[in-house]
Amino acid sequence: MATKDKVSVSSKHTFKEKTPQYNFAFTKDNYIWMLIGLVVLALGYILLIGGGSKDPNVFNDSLFNTQRLVISPILIVAGLVIEVYAIMKRSKKNTETEQQ
Repeated sequence: MATKDKVSVSSKHTFKEKTPQYNFAFTKDNYIWMLIGLVVLALGYILLIGGGSKDPNVFNDSLFNTQRLVISPILIVAGLVIEVYAIMKRSKKNTETEQQ
């Protein structure tokens, strides 16, 4: 007599739904760096404000202080460098998927 192989068939199929994988150019790290760059830029521009005189006949020397001539331009350039870094930064996940 031939024996029948018992095949167990479950009534529940376990299919894993494939969720679409989106590879965005920017990740959370990029947005954090961009926010830091914007804060540094805003601080540089805020430090640049002021230094004028209310009376046009009176000269105010605070126009030429270190805050406006040195610190604020350095902060503005640093903010721009941070923004470029935030745009150019690659995430580790994107580089791993490109290598595979």
